[in-house]
Amino acid sequence: MKYILLLLLTCLLSVSCQENNRTEDINPINWKNRSVNLPKNDSLAQGKSYLSVYSEIYSITEHRTIALTVTVSLRNVSVTEPVYLLEASYYNTKGDLIRTYFENPILLKPLETIEIVIDEKDSHGGSGANFVFDWALKPNSHEPVFDAVMISTSGQQGISFTTQGIKL
Repeated sequence: MKYILLLLLTCLLSVSCQENNRTEDINPINWKNRSVNLPKNDSLAQGKSYLSVYSEIYSITEHRTIALTVTVSLRNVSVTEPVYLLEASYYNTKGDLIRTYFENPILLKPLETIEIVIDEKDSHGGSGANFVFDWALKPNSHEPVFDAVMISTSGQQGISFTTQGIKL
């Protein structure tokens, strides 16, 4: 009986001490449910925007890094017209594609904001990660805004900063 109890306790400890290495978005959006067909009768203007993000930054030396949680906001700043997001691609420091977030166009309603969250444990992007967004909208509409907040806390210390996208 003693050995069975010891075995059970050992199994329980080994399972509870395993680190969760998932790199999923926090509260992920179901992109397929958001997909739409582009309007056929409208002539849409297309554009591309770039956003720098940091899934880690250097601290003290180039040999020590701090992991960050990244919140990327995709914003439609028009009060009347929708924006169509055609693609959101995430690249690492070396410029390698890590992932593409949706395969079909999605609609952002007027003044709507959606987020992409890169978990703190997901260090695939590195210190020079990037997003490229392809989008479409009606001519003379406001272009979408892309920005990011990076944050980390440890003990009583916290770090946070933001970046803003630029049109390519």
